[in-house]
Amino acid sequence: MSFESYIGRRYLRAKQKQAFVSLITILSIAGVMVGVMALIVVIAVMTGFDADLKARILGGQSQVMLMRHGGQFKDYRAVLDTVKKTTGVEAATPFIVTQAMLRSKSGAAGVVIRGIDPATAGSVMPTLAQVTLPSFASTDAARQTSPSEPGIVLGKELARNLGVIEGDRIYLISAHGMLSPIGHLPAMKQFKVTGFFQSGMYEYDQTFAFIHINDAQRMLRLGDSVTGIDIRVDDIYAARTIGENIISKLGFPYWARDWMQMNRNLFRALKMERWVMAIILVLIVLVAAFNIASSLIMLVMGKTRDIAILKAMGATNRSIRKIFVFNGMVIGAIGTFLGLCLGLLLCFFLKHYDIYELTGDIYYFTTTLPVKVEMLWVLGIISAAMVICFLATLYPARQAAKLDPVEAIRYG
Repeated sequence: MSFESYIGRRYLRAKQKQAFVSLITILSIAGVMVGVMALIVVIAVMTGFDADLKARILGGQSQVMLMRHGGQFKDYRAVLDTVKKTTGVEAATPFIVTQAMLRSKSGAAGVVIRGIDPATAGSVMPTLAQVTLPSFASTDAARQTSPSEPGIVLGKELARNLGVIEGDRIYLISAHGMLSPIGHLPAMKQFKVTGFFQSGMYEYDQTFAFIHINDAQRMLRLGDSVTGIDIRVDDIYAARTIGENIISKLGFPYWARDWMQMNRNLFRALKMERWVMAIILVLIVLVAAFNIASSLIMLVMGKTRDIAILKAMGATNRSIRKIFVFNGMVIGAIGTFLGLCLGLLLCFFLKHYDIYELTGDIYYFTTTLPVKVEMLWVLGIISAAMVICFLATLYPARQAAKLDPVEAIRYG
């Protein structure tokens, strides 16, 4: 053990008459502990929100959406072949999107209707892998028969709002109707509820409904046209590059948007919130650092005579500084270690136990609190806490080193 470490350890053990200094030391440790714990938990929850949000969005949404300026396009089969041959594309499916109204016995709701091809939609959007969508507009070539009525798949929250269960009949009302002698008449068609989907995103689950692409074409009088093509890629972070490659092959008037562009504002808000929360909570550690500085200043005042004797015995200014830096760093290390342990323990409980359930109409999720601990953030928090504690020791250590031993012994 070095000379400075030995003296520093002795100073950490306050005598009875220095109980107030000892109390400040305990409060300093507690302050650092609470700050580090709060930082770890909050950052873990924000990171969990970000990761869970990405997973849920990508489960019910394509990673690249290909559209055409001017609306629908008829040659979508040739375009689909070109898209599938592009490097990085795993799957692609056509879709039709429109706004409409659904009416049931219990009520009505405005929805976004997406016409999909059930045979390929599940390979692009996993939440649609198990949907059942019989189509009234398509026929079985072998039997030359068709279902008596088309099917529709509703989001769980939408079905709850409409008060329907599987097998119920509802009416889909679209503004794309026809002109008659009495004016424009909306198109209305009865559908049978054949299933539900749950993406975990409250806004999606209460807004979207899916029908067969053939039924959508028939209701909207599109012929063999589609609105666009949904694409799944092998690397979600290369989605923008893959989309650009597709556009370079197809040229104008086609355009593409990747999942990060479609949800840009949401992810930007989450990122900003995480950094703002980190900055706010670092202030807690900073307050604790002031306590450390106060504790060391009072220790210097109480040990003035001892410092003078040490200097008279040959201790250098550097050695005196190291004694008090050692004291402050021990306080910071203990607080950081306890905060790390408590923070990780609290994250474990939040992740594995349903302590708090989120409300779907307030938060984006219809689930419990998501938690994800990333070691890079944990190491950053520990490093930041130790750096702040180190900076808090510099002034008291410098003042201790500046003491004149003659004056300190004479007036100490």
